Amino acid sequence: MNNPVDFSHKPVLTGERAVLRPFTEDDVPVMAGILADPEVIRLTGSPAEPLDPDRLRSWYTTRSAQADRLDLGIVDRASGELVGEAVLNEWDEDNQNCSFRILIGPGGRDRGLGTEAVRLIVGHAFEQLGLHRVSLHVFAFNPRARRAYEKAGFVAEGVERQTLLHAGEWIDALRMSVLAPEWAAHQGYPDLAGISATVR
Repeated sequence: MNNPVDFSHKPVLTGERAVLRPFTEDDVPVMAGILADPEVIRLTGSPAEPLDPDRLRSWYTTRSAQADRLDLGIVDRASGELVGEAVLNEWDEDNQNCSFRILIGPGGRDRGLGTEAVRLIVGHAFEQLGLHRVSLHVFAFNPRARRAYEKAGFVAEGVERQTLLHAGEWIDALRMSVLAPEWAAHQGYPDLAGISATVR
C-alpha cells in the first residue's frame, strides 16, 4: 500500500526550461496580470470580470498553507519571469487521485515551458506523492493544451458535452488522465516509449 499523500510539503521542481516553486507575495501583481490576459480568460473558461486585488492577494499568499493541494508558480529559467501556475487539487484521498490544471501567460507560451511544467508536477504526483491517477479537462477550442497533455502521457477518456458557454456558443471539454502504471512505463514521454495517447 502507498504511503499517505502529503501535500503540505511545497517542493521546488526544476527542469531544463522551467522551475516550479511556491508562490510568494511578490508574485501577486504578476499573477494578476496573467489572469487578466484575454487568452488566459478564454482558454480557462474564466469570467471576464475585474479581479478583486484583496481576494487575489489572500489566495496566492495562502497557497503554501494548504495541506490538501499543491499550487506552484511556473518560472521561465531563461528570464527568471513568473509565467503561470501548475496545480494539483481536488484530492480524493480514498482513491489516490487528484485533478490537475495549468495556465501559462503570454510571457511563457510556445517555448515548451507548459509541456515541461506538466511533466514536472505530474511526475511529482506519481513519484513523490504516490498517487494512482491524475486527471484534467481541456476545452475543445484549446488544441495546443491538449497536445501538451498528450506529449506528457495523458490519455483522452471521453467528451463532456457543452460544459462551457463561450461567446454565445456551447463548448465541449475533453476529459483526460494518466495512471501511475502508465507513468512508470513512459515517465512523461509516451512518444519515446512507443505508447499511444489516444482514446481507448
